[in-house]
Amino acid sequence: MNLTVKGKNIDVGDALKTRASESLDHIFGKYFSNPIEANVTMSKQANLFTAQISVHVGRGILLQSEGEADQANSAYDMAAETLAKRLRRYKRRLRDHHRAETEDRRVSQYTVLAAEADEGEESEVAHGNWEAHPVVVAEMQTTIPTLTVGEAVMRLDLANQQAMMFLNRAHGGLNMVYRRNDGNIGWVDPGLEAGTRQ
Repeated sequence: MNLTVKGKNIDVGDALKTRASESLDHIFGKYFSNPIEANVTMSKQANLFTAQISVHVGRGILLQSEGEADQANSAYDMAAETLAKRLRRYKRRLRDHHRAETEDRRVSQYTVLAAEADEGEESEVAHGNWEAHPVVVAEMQTTIPTLTVGEAVMRLDLANQQAMMFLNRAHGGLNMVYRRNDGNIGWVDPGLEAGTRQ
């Protein structure tokens, strides 16, 4: 595994780099084999340390966790424990997914949309007051994987993301899973109504 440990606003010493390397080797040796690469970022703001761990474990699968504490080691330990819990939860499915062949579609897009002004507000936009009407910039190059709903929920949870778009393996249509405010996972399938799929 290719490991990078870096610091923002702090100097990351050799002891923390060694701790991260040994800890991640232990976690992945126990739950999952052959992760591709891992990045650990330590930062400090005021009196709190934040540890962010991001691991690319397989084709299109990203695992992320974060910990925050008043000590750098404690923050890292919290992030590592969260990572281990997620791996433990999805261990069997990750191994099966690693063996299965998946399809992806590559999407590239860059869009800038200026917000539309209401009547009487054109002068604010014309004078450069973008606070009332922010510019929406969609800039990404990503793959849209073909997954089952269960696999999409697993990836959403592993990456600690708010939403994920995917092609539903059952019918090939675009779907989305997202985190609801009540803690549950929502699923959007635009063609789910009876009679819309053929």
